[in-house]
Amino acid sequence: MEELLAFQNVAREGGFVEAKKSKDSTVLWLRKTAPDGSTGVQQRLCLDSVTSSATVFWTNARGQTESKTFRNVSALRDWLSAIPVSG
Repeated sequence: MEELLAFQNVAREGGFVEAKKSKDSTVLWLRKTAPDGSTGVQQRLCLDSVTSSATVFWTNARGQTESKTFRNVSALRDWLSAIPVSG
């Protein structure tokens, strides 16, 4: 549980806000506060309490959805810090 809170804090530092919880509260969806400048689509982030992971989803310049899953908080923090926060 502590790791999921840490994932959530890092996501918020990276510009994500809460969007939706699953009915059974095992998944929390977050979204970027502002859409990506090149695609106009907001990034999404899924926090999964079953797998203790965070997955970021985004749309590339060709309109395809891509994703990256993180199993530890420091890897997510490093990845998000390399991306400028918009909004």
